[in-house]
Amino acid sequence: MKNASSWQRAIVEDLRELSPTVREIALRPEGGTGGWSAGSHLDVRVQAAGGDDVRSYSLIGIAADSASSGLYRIAVKRAQPGRGGSRFMWSLRVGDALQIGEPANHFEIALDAPASLIVAGGIGVTPLVGIAQTLAARGAALAMRYAARSGCELVYASSLKDLLGDRLQTFCSDRGERLDLDAEIAQLAPGGQLVVCGPVSLLDAARDAWTRAGRDPALLRFETFGSGAGEARPFWVELPRHGLRIEVPPDRSLLDALNEAGIETLSDCRRGECGLCAMDIVAAQGTIDHRDVFFSAEQKRANRQLCACVSRVEGGGIVLDSAYRAE
Repeated sequence: MKNASSWQRAIVEDLRELSPTVREIALRPEGGTGGWSAGSHLDVRVQAAGGDDVRSYSLIGIAADSASSGLYRIAVKRAQPGRGGSRFMWSLRVGDALQIGEPANHFEIALDAPASLIVAGGIGVTPLVGIAQTLAARGAALAMRYAARSGCELVYASSLKDLLGDRLQTFCSDRGERLDLDAEIAQLAPGGQLVVCGPVSLLDAARDAWTRAGRDPALLRFETFGSGAGEARPFWVELPRHGLRIEVPPDRSLLDALNEAGIETLSDCRRGECGLCAMDIVAAQGTIDHRDVFFSAEQKRANRQLCACVSRVEGGGIVLDSAYRAE
């Protein structure tokens, strides 16, 4: 968790229900809004399973609007099941106070790319709203594709349509519509960038399609929301170097369980993107559910490492080798 000096108090200024499962929250930081770039996120301290925790939510829009209003806007999808963070955010009322961090950006894009294809999946649209606004304001060549399970989940489709017109296309699974990533990438100009945010399944599909097209890996920019579609089940983990066996409940991540047991584990993104929390697998009983986007498909099949922040085990447990070495 961040140092206490980096946190400040913020008041819930407004709440807006965008769909039955998505809520937009406007926060007024007591110290004022800071500068930030499109794609940035805001850390929020929440009350979740196990006590205090931190969740990251993408800032919606652009910094100029934030500065003029004095507000940060985020959107939270209610997760069922979840680890308690979204439940806490949905319990907030106007006037409530909470602690927030400073905006940070791990989702930088190239503003001077010859063309950009922006692909959003569900709640993954939140950082892409500001990215689309920024590129459109620069007169950049861009197209946006926005997919969701149903029409009611296309929560920013109307404002994006006003901004982009025919450059925006939407796809709803319940209407039998399917986003063809191979075809979209084929239409992208040489040297163009693909900017993607959504569930792991979308990111895996985008990475596979990008590779099939022979495109430069450096021009694929992505961020993930969520980690796997399957139901979270309990599993056990053994750490021989510590002489410990830990039970990981459904509402806690492996990373949480390790830290709570006193096994300090390095981490950053907590979304299976950065690989900082990767651990070596000694043995496994059951099926390892790799929910990260850090490791390639081949690496996941090899089952030599996993990302502790998102990965789980189905039907058993796992033996891990930590960085601990007895002196």
